[in-house]
Amino acid sequence: MLPLTTGFTMEAPVEDEPEPIKLKSIKNITFTVPPSDRFGSCRSVREFEKLNRIGEGTYGIVYRARDTKSDEIVALKKVRMDKEKDGIPISSLREITLLLKLRHPNIVELKEVVVGTQLESLFLVMSYCEQDLASLLENMQTPFSEAQVKCIIIQLLRGLQYLHHNFIVHRDLKVSNLLMTDKGCVKIADFGLARTYGIPQQPMTPRVVTLWYRAPELLLGSKTQTTALDMWAVGCILAELLAHKPLLPGTSEIQQVDLIVQLLGTPNENIWPGFSQLPLIGQYSLRKQPYNNLKNKFIWLSDAGHRLLNLLFMYNPQRRASAKDCLESSYFKEKPLPCEPELMPTFPHHRNKRAAHVSESRSKRSKV
Repeated sequence: MLPLTTGFTMEAPVEDEPEPIKLKSIKNITFTVPPSDRFGSCRSVREFEKLNRIGEGTYGIVYRARDTKSDEIVALKKVRMDKEKDGIPISSLREITLLLKLRHPNIVELKEVVVGTQLESLFLVMSYCEQDLASLLENMQTPFSEAQVKCIIIQLLRGLQYLHHNFIVHRDLKVSNLLMTDKGCVKIADFGLARTYGIPQQPMTPRVVTLWYRAPELLLGSKTQTTALDMWAVGCILAELLAHKPLLPGTSEIQQVDLIVQLLGTPNENIWPGFSQLPLIGQYSLRKQPYNNLKNKFIWLSDAGHRLLNLLFMYNPQRRASAKDCLESSYFKEKPLPCEPELMPTFPHHRNKRAAHVSESRSKRSKV
């Protein structure tokens, strides 16, 4: 197989024929898979020309590529197989299964799955978006206006409303997982940690969601995860866009909890029933802080804006605002009104020029 650093083109040098695939039946009879059936119903990654690397997440590397059959520009996500000896990683299977079912203007589209010359080489072909919000925030000379922030958040909420209506919790919302096209359309991406949920709810690992956007119930060890943890992350993203910097940039779980308490006050059983019984509560010595400082943090924000932030930052997950609640907020109906997506400004394509290494500021967003 051609190394990824060289790109895939139809004019690539001819390689040696790959080893034939031999399978053994339950009757212990060995047979060879015909070359024409080697990829099953999947296309080969050789039909795509890799243009440049645009990102790297926990579960794969993403490239901008050109489909040589249709000439369409797409995002090509290589599935990490470094430690997999028994097939496709479960995180990738979950992502593929979910994305194949999801179709919404504000959710990234999985077009198809393609394969390399080796069985362990797998790529997801996704709709290409010119920007991600993290790189935009790093490179913008002028911050988003409040009308533009409202436009972005409304699209995020619409995508989340669709996900939550279909019993899917994303579990890794952050600015780097929000993509935007040059037409101002925002799309939720990276579903490697997403899960379906039902009733009764099944326990899930609490070590999800990038630290800066992690809800307090996760930090305190709750095994029950609801759509409320996505909504906490929405609050963090909204505040980050309004303030032009991350709201809760903790460097450890202990500091993250302390930053939350400094901002919102110390939680108790009255405002958060069951708080004192959370599994990790004994590991924290919470400062006594009786005040909610959100209003002091955003002095210029309207009353409707403060109400929305407070609803998103409810300690009690059961009282936290849903995506539907937020979309009905008066904050989006008052001036400045949200601008239309097509009126969003266009920006240089920083993702296409970005170096492979991740800057120090971005690395702090990595999972702890």
